Amino acid sequence: MAADRPTESRRLAPVLLILAILVVTLLDSTTGPELHISAFMGIAPLYAALRCPFRQTVAVAAVFVVCLTYVDIFTVPDWGLASRVVGIFGVFLVAAFSLTLCRTRLQREALHARTSLVADTVQRAMLRELPIGAGQIEAYGFYVSAEEGARVGGDIYEAIDTPYGMRLMIGDVQGKGMPAIGAGLEVLASFREAAQYQESLESVAGRMEQALARYNTRSAEEGTDERFVTALLLELRGADGVTEGRVLSCGHIPYYLVRHGEVHERRDGEGALPLGLAALSGEPRHGVRVHPEPDDWIVLCTDGVTEARGTDGTFYPLAERLARWTDLEPPDLARTLRADLEDFTHGSLKDDATVLVVRRRAHPDPAGQLSMARAAAA
Repeated sequence: MAADRPTESRRLAPVLLILAILVVTLLDSTTGPELHISAFMGIAPLYAALRCPFRQTVAVAAVFVVCLTYVDIFTVPDWGLASRVVGIFGVFLVAAFSLTLCRTRLQREALHARTSLVADTVQRAMLRELPIGAGQIEAYGFYVSAEEGARVGGDIYEAIDTPYGMRLMIGDVQGKGMPAIGAGLEVLASFREAAQYQESLESVAGRMEQALARYNTRSAEEGTDERFVTALLLELRGADGVTEGRVLSCGHIPYYLVRHGEVHERRDGEGALPLGLAALSGEPRHGVRVHPEPDDWIVLCTDGVTEARGTDGTFYPLAERLARWTDLEPPDLARTLRADLEDFTHGSLKDDATVLVVRRRAHPDPAGQLSMARAAAA
């Protein structure tokens, strides 16, 4: 029902505007020439031009012209002919301007809708809708762009089933919002390709580094900002998808392991520089072997979550919140975390924020469940 209120309000607005014009005209007709309040009613067709469809704006403007013309002719006896002509001309001018304004607004809204549709399609192609699945692994979560109206920004993620096991990546591009998309897209495309053909996570990270280096070279030539990207790569191999694992961090923040109801902050594979900064160090990147258990959850995020601030300046306590809600299923945990983060920041995120809750699939064929989860999230 709440979704119908804006439509009902728009339908009611022209009716109220016409009633207001009629009431003011009646007052002007009965109070004499000393109180000429109808002169202020030019706001009615202008308001309709900004809020109503074209036909309704025409109706408001027509009533305005008829009523104000009547007032200028019959309720102001001390006006001369020239004054009446000027007054009526002003009425028609306001009405014409209102119709032109309404038509321009509607054309701009239609153009914006078409542009938004194209942008939304491109952004959906860049990042898959959560939840996503790969092999025996499923990832729930949320993505909130710091730039209003944008579906994606500076955060990236992907999960792919490869010949070398399930590989998952989460990354955070320097900067936020739309300007960071170019670098993020380069790194994301490189990961999708390299994850299928490179045997080690180190080689995958190397290909991602090369892709970002090419992007930064083009950016420097074009006079735009070069960027770096923090990333965390996770690989799980084995018959059940959780027998053996490796983690490689490219300057990314720690992840969280939820095991037997307890939350553990993990810094596996830390120490390497972010992607795009490898030239500053001759040290190669090295992954770290991990030993996940079948019932483990892994929670990955970007610093837009951990560095989100409340009104008192404190950072969002992600580990503390996770410890409260370890009894929730991943879809419920993701929804709860998102709602809590928005409440903590009062809806004022300063950076793109992403959370992925990763676990082993409970069922062998969850495709239908994932589709239902996406529909519920939408």
